[in-house]
Amino acid sequence: MSSTSPCVYSFSQSLYLSQQVVELDNLVMQHEGIPAIVLMKRAGRKAFDCIFDLWPKTTALHLFCGTGNNGGDGYVIAALAKQRNIDVTLWTLGEPAKDSTASVTSEYALQEGVECRAFDAAAFIDSQLMQGQHTVLIDALLGTGSQGELRENISQAVIAMNTAKTSQGWPVLAIDIPTGVNGDTGAVASLAVTADATISFIGQKQGLFTAAGRVHSGIRYFSDLSIDEEWLHLVNPTTQLLSLSDCLATLPQRAIDAHKGHCGHLLVIGGDNGTGYGYGGAPIMAAQMALRSGAGLVSLATQPVFVSAVLARQPELMVAGIENGQALLPMLDRATGIVIGTGLGQSAWSEQLLYQVLDNVIIPLVLDADALRLLSQARFKELSTVERGQRQWVLTPHPGEAAALLDCSIDEIQIDRFAAAQAIQQQYGGAVILKGAGTVVVTSSGEQYLCDAGNAGMASGGMGDVLSGLVGALLVQGMDCDDAAMLATILHSSAADKALSSTGLRSLLATDLIAEVQTLLNINEVSRATLNKSHDGMSHG
Repeated sequence: MSSTSPCVYSFSQSLYLSQQVVELDNLVMQHEGIPAIVLMKRAGRKAFDCIFDLWPKTTALHLFCGTGNNGGDGYVIAALAKQRNIDVTLWTLGEPAKDSTASVTSEYALQEGVECRAFDAAAFIDSQLMQGQHTVLIDALLGTGSQGELRENISQAVIAMNTAKTSQGWPVLAIDIPTGVNGDTGAVASLAVTADATISFIGQKQGLFTAAGRVHSGIRYFSDLSIDEEWLHLVNPTTQLLSLSDCLATLPQRAIDAHKGHCGHLLVIGGDNGTGYGYGGAPIMAAQMALRSGAGLVSLATQPVFVSAVLARQPELMVAGIENGQALLPMLDRATGIVIGTGLGQSAWSEQLLYQVLDNVIIPLVLDADALRLLSQARFKELSTVERGQRQWVLTPHPGEAAALLDCSIDEIQIDRFAAAQAIQQQYGGAVILKGAGTVVVTSSGEQYLCDAGNAGMASGGMGDVLSGLVGALLVQGMDCDDAAMLATILHSSAADKALSSTGLRSLLATDLIAEVQTLLNINEVSRATLNKSHDGMSHG
């Protein structure tokens, strides 16, 4: 990764494995001398405040408490609610261990008059009849200890919460992590609480930000519990959240005397005319994004049938109809970067073009879509692994393409998206963007980042095509593969979020992102150009 990458660990941007969060807790207690009970009471107070920030009209709480520290946080919340004359029903799923911190907070709750009831599904259903609409459910069952299949009594409690959420409209706040979600991977074994919000403490778990974890955690809140960050740097986070401002800072400034030759020449290859389908639109979208993202020149190599459509859509593009792989060679010689795969198909024509690219060029590449599926085949894989450490490329698979690259199922990819992205990087080299809810980026050196931007409106055709065009444009402007992958990922998703105000969630199209990326990329550039013009005028006045 380049020295300009956002690699400095930011506490609020750091994501950890569950066991690392336990280590962080221990470090705080060891080095700052803060007793466990103090941390637990701070966490309970923060969670209690979160309830009323989110649902200020709350009049009743149903708390589901396990036997560990997560349950201990729940007891604190119950005690604080009782002090505020909030109607509290606390359902226990076992007794905290004697002399544990959770046992201390359970005594605290009892002293405040909280009635603790052993959880029973039928009793919980009956209790709903006595509650009003301003009731909140609190999931304080397992927290960090939530791994694998749930025990039967825990499963029943999860079902009860999810059912009440649906039937009564009661929101759910998960403490630390929704029960049933794997804090390391975001996977759900079979059943998990579907929370409206989740509050985490000390360290954020990476599983909350991708795969099913992103779905089940709802709105994510975080509190550092007012601890000194000094000791936390003894545990290196496994993942960093991408920051748009940090990533934008890696974008090279454009010189005042720049011309198109200084800004790179991107070649986009794709657009097969397959049986029953034409894929000409995909490379056009990629090329349009590249033009609007600062590439000095953009060429498009496609099937001859699509040439007129390209010119009609975007006259700034240089387009050529390519009949076979040999016809592509002159275009390869002129390019300083290549995007291949958008609408490429998997025909003989497609294979010829990919073979020429892998066999003839050492310039930066972006491989997307069908290029990735072809890459997984034996003869292409051999080309990709030759001196793969020297390959300057970015691979942009969605889960299906990732499954092809690793010769496994999509379910196996989604069970651990972090491991899948790492495996692709280790096998193929370069930088990897594993797309999806909570996109994972792995750099050429194996460092791991996650994009928390983006929305469900991106579930439409062409989103990956415009992303690949954006990555390619950044590469030909001088960014290395790692920085280009990170900036393109956060820009792409941030643009999708920005576009919602005008398109709405269900009407968002891939091409809507082009204008939003254009705005985000050029905010600082416009200011700098205006300033330079002003200074130039002063110097010649």
